[in-house]
Amino acid sequence: MSETFLLRPSSLPARLVRLYGGLALYGAGIGLQVESGLGNDPWDVFHQGLAMRTGLSIGTVIIGIGALVLLLWIPLKQKPGLGTISNVVFLGLFADGAIFLLPTPSHLVLQGLYVALGVVAVALATVLYIGAGMGPGPRDGIMTGLVRLGLSVRLGRFLIEVTVLIAGWLLGGTVGVGTLAFALAIGPLTQLFARWFPLT
Repeated sequence: MSETFLLRPSSLPARLVRLYGGLALYGAGIGLQVESGLGNDPWDVFHQGLAMRTGLSIGTVIIGIGALVLLLWIPLKQKPGLGTISNVVFLGLFADGAIFLLPTPSHLVLQGLYVALGVVAVALATVLYIGAGMGPGPRDGIMTGLVRLGLSVRLGRFLIEVTVLIAGWLLGGTVGVGTLAFALAIGPLTQLFARWFPLT
């Protein structure tokens, strides 16, 4: 298998590998941050808070919220693809699997390592599954829909993530140094990985 094929997948099997590999890696990243206990990314603060309030698993909440968010695509005139539907169905399953399999670290150094690995995993996963060219995740689609209505990408993302972060914190989700690390590092890391794994 050539390097060009790996970095620029054009065949359907290669794109599917990139899509589902990216979603699995994203789920692992969520699991790492949740198990670290040092703070989640904004959406997962919200997911965790809802899970604590409802007694459901975080993965189940991720699936449910993903489906509800997808309904908001209708007035924004967004069209889902296979990647969008797969994100709704599988991301929560992969996240629950990672949380179940990962041991909870008891030392601060290991907790910090979990955060670092989690952020890197999510950044790479985002490039992989979006780069498969099969549609963005439901939460990403809300942002792009708002951009189509005239908001800048930065403002659209900021408004969405601040809203879910505050709501999740009020529900009891974990906010901490891991949340800050995610906010500071996710953009530069995603940009870096996008150079290595170009979009299709």
